[in-house]
Amino acid sequence: MKRRTFLQVLGGAASAGALPLERLLAADLKSTDDIVARVAGLPRRVLGRTQRPVSLIVFPGLALMREDQESANRAVKQAFEQGVNYFDNAPAYGRDGECEKKMGPALQQLDRRQIFLACKTKARDKEGARAELERSLQRHQTDYFDLYQMHHLVTVEETKKALGPGGAIEAFLQAREEGKVKWFGFSAHSTQGALTALEGFNFDTAMFPISFADYCLREFGRAVIELAAQRGAAVVAIKPMSMGAWPQGVQRTRQWWYRTTETPEEIATALRFSLSLKGVVAGVPPSFIDLLDKAIVAARDYQPATAQDKDKLRKLAEQCEALFLREDTRAETARLDSDLPYPEHVQACFG
Repeated sequence: MKRRTFLQVLGGAASAGALPLERLLAADLKSTDDIVARVAGLPRRVLGRTQRPVSLIVFPGLALMREDQESANRAVKQAFEQGVNYFDNAPAYGRDGECEKKMGPALQQLDRRQIFLACKTKARDKEGARAELERSLQRHQTDYFDLYQMHHLVTVEETKKALGPGGAIEAFLQAREEGKVKWFGFSAHSTQGALTALEGFNFDTAMFPISFADYCLREFGRAVIELAAQRGAAVVAIKPMSMGAWPQGVQRTRQWWYRTTETPEEIATALRFSLSLKGVVAGVPPSFIDLLDKAIVAARDYQPATAQDKDKLRKLAEQCEALFLREDTRAETARLDSDLPYPEHVQACFG
C-alpha cells in the first residue's frame, strides 16, 4: 500500500462515521460460557495458555501516580477485596518508576499466590530488557512476574529489533529459564506493531486498544483480535472505556489525553462491547481509581453485548473521534521510509 493511499484510507475511515454496527455485532460476540468463577461478584476468565483465571477488570498501575503510599496501599487492597486479581504495571508509569515503587509495598498486603502480576519493558535490546526486569522485580518486591511484556510497540522496525538477534526477547527467554517470568506478552498502539509481534513470536497475550469508539469508527483492533486467535494469544483490552480523542470545543472533564466514558450507563455499555468481543479476556480501565471502581461495579453485572446494544453504541460512537490514527500513520511512515516488507494481515485491515 502506498503512503498516499494509506493516509487516505485512514482519513476516510475516521471521517466516514461509524461502520454498520449490525455487521460488527453479528459474528464477533461471545456468550458468558467462558466465565469460570466470580470472586466478590466480579467474573473471571481463563487467560489463554496461561490457564490462570483472571478478573475481567485489570488494576491499572499507572493510576498510582496520583496516590501517596497510604492511598496506594488502600487502593490495591480494596481492588483485591472487590475481586480484582490481575495487576498490571510498568517502569514507564509515573516519574522515575514511582508506580512500581508504590505497588511493591502495596502488594505485600496480599497473598502473592492469589494475584496475577504483569509488568513491561520499553527496552528493545537484551541487556536493557534484562536490566529493567531486575529493577522491576526489586521494586515490586517479588521473585517473579506472571506475565512480562514488551511495552508500547508501534513500528515494524522496533518490533523486529526486539524479536531479532540480541533483542529483548532473548532476555525474556533467559528469565523464564530462571523462573523469573512465566509467560510473555506485549502491548501495542499500532496495528502494524501488534501484527508484526504476533507473526514474529508465539506470545501468550496481546494488549491492544479495544474500544467501541475506534472499533466502530474504523474497525481498529479487529485484525489484531483475529490474528491473536489464530496464534493462540489472549487479548487484553486497553482503553476499553475510551470515547476517543477529545473533540474540538468539548469541555474536558479530566486532565487526560483521551476522553473517557463517565456515567454508569456509558461505562457499562462500553465495557460490555469490548469484553464481549471473541478473544478479549479482560480490560484495563483508565488510570483513575474512581474509574477503576466504576469499572468493577459495571463488570459485576456483565452480560455479553447483543444486537440490541447497537443503538446505544451508535449514539455514543457519533460523539467520538478516532484516537490512534497518529500511531498507525507513524508506523506506516516508518515502514515506507525503511522499505521494510509489509506484514501479513495488515493489508486486510487497511485495504
